[in-house]
Amino acid sequence: MNMELIMLGTGSAMVTKCYNTCFALRNNNEYFLVDAGGGNGILAQLEKAEINYKNIKGMFVTHGHTDHIIGAIWIIRKYAALMNEGKYEGEFNIYGHNEVVNILNTLSNMMLTKKLLKFVGNGINICEVCHGDKIDAIGMNIEFFDIESTKDKQFGFKAILPNKKELVCLGDEPYKEISKEYVENCNWLLSEAFCLYADREIFKPYEKNHSTPIEAGRLAKELNVENLVLYHTEDKRLPERKRLYSEEAKSVYDGQVFVPYDLERIELK
Repeated sequence: MNMELIMLGTGSAMVTKCYNTCFALRNNNEYFLVDAGGGNGILAQLEKAEINYKNIKGMFVTHGHTDHIIGAIWIIRKYAALMNEGKYEGEFNIYGHNEVVNILNTLSNMMLTKKLLKFVGNGINICEVCHGDKIDAIGMNIEFFDIESTKDKQFGFKAILPNKKELVCLGDEPYKEISKEYVENCNWLLSEAFCLYADREIFKPYEKNHSTPIEAGRLAKELNVENLVLYHTEDKRLPERKRLYSEEAKSVYDGQVFVPYDLERIELK
């Protein structure tokens, strides 16, 4: 069976009609989470996707913005509660760079009750990763890299899937040349596309250090990417988003373009 990408959320920070960008990678009945959105909506998304907490084998948080990291506190709370009730065996690892680790530890100390907090560092491990570090998770080899964000520190990753295909996540900022060694010739590229190029004067993507589908398409063509997945968008064009964003990216790129809605699944073949 090929691996599967499950988009738990596809929206940017201030969306209200969909959930913030986060996703799960599935290998058979095991899952690895990437980001968690901005609230306890992550619990609802996991329930709708029929993902059992016992089958989630780890998590990575790309950076410390609220729409990516606050949901991770709910994940920590959920696993602490399961451990406290004797309903979860083993350890749960959450990976992130040093700033993510500091934020998660600080928020846990501020927000969790003592009976739950005791599991942080004792069952729930918040693990710091550095640029170039690698881990193995659900049959993937994952290498983390610093995307050299101009805002706050942010990591992406490159995953070698069990079928030897390469999947790259660039986080939620535009590509920079420093990431070329990870992106070039990859089979799957996950890239933000904040709004349509035609709507740039409305949504101001460049002022927010974001890009559009046409720029993501040009990048995918230039770096010989096989499949392009666009996410982290505004939600004003949600009903037409799939068609409009796909058309814009395909105007400059010949590969496959995916513009998923929340909870949509993509087979990584």
